[in-house]
Amino acid sequence: MSIPGGAGAPAGVRGKWWPLVAITLGNFMLIMDVTIVNSALPEVARDLDASFTSLQWVMDIYALALAALLMAAGSVADLFGRRRVYLLGLAVFALSSLACGLAPNEGLLVAARAVQGVGAAAMFATNTPLLMATYTGRDRGVAFGVWGGTSGAAAAVGPVLGGLLTEYADWRAIFLVNLPLTAFTAWLTLRTLGESKGRTDVRVDWAGAAFFTAFAGALTYGLIRGGEAGWSDTGAVLSLAASGLALIGFTVVERRLKHPMFDLGLLRRPSFVVLMVAAALLQACAFPYLTYVAMWLQSVLGMSPIEGGLAVTPLAVAALVVGAVGGRLLSNLPPKVPVGVGLLLVGAGALINAALVDGDADWTALTPGMTVTGLGVGLAMTVLVSAALGLVPAERSGMASGAVNTARQFGYALGIAVLGTIFAARVRSAFTSGATANGTGADAGVGGDGGQSEAAAKHAADHAAEAISGGHGDAVISAASPGPARHAVERLVGDSFTAGIDRVCLIAGFTAVAAALLVFAVVRDERAPTGAPHATSTPPAAEDPDRREPAAAME
Repeated sequence: MSIPGGAGAPAGVRGKWWPLVAITLGNFMLIMDVTIVNSALPEVARDLDASFTSLQWVMDIYALALAALLMAAGSVADLFGRRRVYLLGLAVFALSSLACGLAPNEGLLVAARAVQGVGAAAMFATNTPLLMATYTGRDRGVAFGVWGGTSGAAAAVGPVLGGLLTEYADWRAIFLVNLPLTAFTAWLTLRTLGESKGRTDVRVDWAGAAFFTAFAGALTYGLIRGGEAGWSDTGAVLSLAASGLALIGFTVVERRLKHPMFDLGLLRRPSFVVLMVAAALLQACAFPYLTYVAMWLQSVLGMSPIEGGLAVTPLAVAALVVGAVGGRLLSNLPPKVPVGVGLLLVGAGALINAALVDGDADWTALTPGMTVTGLGVGLAMTVLVSAALGLVPAERSGMASGAVNTARQFGYALGIAVLGTIFAARVRSAFTSGATANGTGADAGVGGDGGQSEAAAKHAADHAAEAISGGHGDAVISAASPGPARHAVERLVGDSFTAGIDRVCLIAGFTAVAAALLVFAVVRDERAPTGAPHATSTPPAAEDPDRREPAAAME
């Protein structure tokens, strides 16, 4: 492997830290693209006339592709070369970002986001191995500290940068900004990073990857479809059934392979299983409802995209501060303490939001809950991966790290699907019942006149409620008659939207608290011995005894 910044590097890119810049830039982009979209969703909805379901998929498909392909991408990188796969991921990420920025309709935008998630999986899967292959000793600790810090910074910068680009340019700019960044990152990677590989005698588990991708995709589609069309809908039922069959297929394949993508023997460790569940529920409870908060801030409260982005930054800033300041201290505690307390704080933050956000609230009502949630995220995320690594044999560390990070991204995807379904149903119910009760339906353009049939009025009300949940609340308000009638409609829109936020925050809050109690009850401070049963393959982490992957603080 070539020496970073050594004789082969041109003047201007010499120096041992340039490879770190190349890796952390890619990490920054792929994480930022999780949060940067939030501030632009209302503009996307208006420009493309997108439905709420389409907005769910714009957010969900990226995380879903990332989760489904993360472990497989790591195996491919070990076999064919980490730098090569990282560069391929950058290329796919750049081209799909361009497609997102040029998308003429919601369908193509969702498709491009899926491909973007594929590129992100290749980038994320190679970040840690490239750092470990490039740096040793104290330099490795510094490199991982900087790399982890960029994760928190990206999460904090995403909503603000998304709001800034949307307000002063266009929502498409949030994707197009990736083009110069990926070009520079690819150039720097070619100039400063050497190639490295893992074991070349182990085949990629394509069958396992295919079954897991089918399971994750079918389950998410079934949940979103069921919420939109009803749980008796044929498409929803078939999709959920297919997800179950795919999971069975994945289990059968992984049990038969000598070198599986995921060793099912790890599931015999209750502490490891609970940490994976905690990783998934942490993501599901802390982040998905920010999507609906962003729409409330802009489409109901009338805030600008950049103002909306700034309103939700307390969460990311608090998480970044805790992760940066408390990382060394937290590593000395039993894992269940920071993870369990972190989940308790995430739950408390969501419940505070549920209590404070109502029809009379403004953006300041979010600050206490967001801050408490951010403290919890910083506590739990900082130690999650390292805690999981401590529960498995050293030769399973790469697999364990990939499994926990996969659980995190899959948790986010399922959170968007489940909480989004609940949110939309609650908004529709609150709006239609409110319109019927106080007689504002006609003024909102949803109830018609006195001669309109009850069925037609209900259909109009449902249509308006769908528009509100999809970020078009301002359009419903604008359609109302001027004067007191419009004020009544505005109040109804605000009340119904905050009713949806209240419902998802309550569910997220109680779920996080339950997850915390599970962590306290099950997770033990134990370390698996090297050479434990089911250690049938040696991942890249085993090439160097010092290679223990640190926590990846990725939102």
